[in-house]
Amino acid sequence: MSTPADEPTRRARRELTYAVLFCLAGAGLALWAATRTWAVELAERPPLPPVRTARTGGALLPWLPALAVVGLAGGGAVLATRGAVRRALGVLLALLGLAVAAGGGYGLVAAFGGEVSRQWPALCLVGGVLAAAGGGLTAVRGRGWPAMGARYERPARDGDGGPVPAEGRVTGRRTTEAWDALDRGEDPTVS
Repeated sequence: MSTPADEPTRRARRELTYAVLFCLAGAGLALWAATRTWAVELAERPPLPPVRTARTGGALLPWLPALAVVGLAGGGAVLATRGAVRRALGVLLALLGLAVAAGGGYGLVAAFGGEVSRQWPALCLVGGVLAAAGGGLTAVRGRGWPAMGARYERPARDGDGGPVPAEGRVTGRRTTEAWDALDRGEDPTVS
């Protein structure tokens, strides 16, 4: 049974899920659309048949697939960040999505040579808008979303650089004695 107190947590998790899915789906769609053939150019060779050269969105706009890959990575990074860093990442993803959408929009209106396919730039535009929406949602609402659990945090370290056990801090002498026992061929974990 859920209580009214659980509702804000569920809403925050739902928003986080939507933002990550928007970023990943939008960037993935844009990356896929950028690898499709946007234009086919014909080069006439009078005695020979013409040569057809297919040009993908990535060949016409080389930065477009790179931004889409960064958008994919950023969508995953939303899960690993929190607080102000997550909000800054959201702003970056929103700007990145707008840049991808601008590339798709340019592909729709540009006059590339030869036969031009408009559906791939349109899908790239849609993907950029989705990624921008996910980034915008992260920038506006991301501060209150849940973060990864403490088990993913770096453990506390003692003065020697080793992990601090739950029962207390390891002193340098005990650590040295354990290493000395290992050097003698003994197992320091056996009492």
